[in-house]
Amino acid sequence: RCGPGREERLVSCPFCAIIGGETPAQIVQRWPDAIAIVPLNPVRPGRHLLVIPVEHVDDALEQPVVTAVAMQRAAELAQAPCNIITSVGSEATQTVRHLHVHIVRRSEADGLMLPWSAP
Repeated sequence: RCGPGREERLVSCPFCAIIGGETPAQIVQRWPDAIAIVPLNPVRPGRHLLVIPVEHVDDALEQPVVTAVAMQRAAELAQAPCNIITSVGSEATQTVRHLHVHIVRRSEADGLMLPWSAP
């Protein structure tokens, strides 16, 4: 379901490989249109999830309907207080070219800095 060139995507896209069952991941929720996983290097262990649409789109601007579905699924899982974040482009800290939404539970004075936070 990761779109045309599925075999290519399984090789080049780590999230398509997870969705396709080729790469193991800690899946915490599965829907027909998305999955939620624990990232390999969570910024807050036990408090960081990724929501990834099953359909491969490079980023949040490529297919607004897919982005809306991913955000809906993130909103279903999120608990306040939290950050719900996605990035578009490597200059904006996107490291995997498959749309994904970070949910990061927060607490007062947790020390987590966001890219736009002043040190």
